[in-house]
Amino acid sequence: MDTEQIDTGTFERWTPGEVEGALERNEIVVIDVRSPQEYATEHIEGALLMPMPFFRADHLPTQDGKRLVFHCAGGLRSERMAKIASNAGYDPIAHLEGGFTAWKAAKKPYIGTDFMSGAPKKVTPD
Repeated sequence: MDTEQIDTGTFERWTPGEVEGALERNEIVVIDVRSPQEYATEHIEGALLMPMPFFRADHLPTQDGKRLVFHCAGGLRSERMAKIASNAGYDPIAHLEGGFTAWKAAKKPYIGTDFMSGAPKKVTPD
């Protein structure tokens, strides 16, 4: 994890492996800031959707016992939203470096779509 001090607190960039491990240990809440269409097609299992156009830091869950980790497709939107959350008092705050693209490149499991039925399905890359 890469950590940086910003004006409003501690900002962290997490790797896919760090996010996966923390999710398995139930230590974090993942906030997906992509569009509803992106989320419906594929997403990290258990991630909560808060699309960037509708993002409200005052509607985020508290960090009582769990860190918030934001993600998007490539990392730009999630970094921006994490810094907005930091400005709202969330500290420390984190995002998935490289976003969902990095997650898939690291061959981490996710929920995809079965295009034959339209149903969600668990995808476990080789």
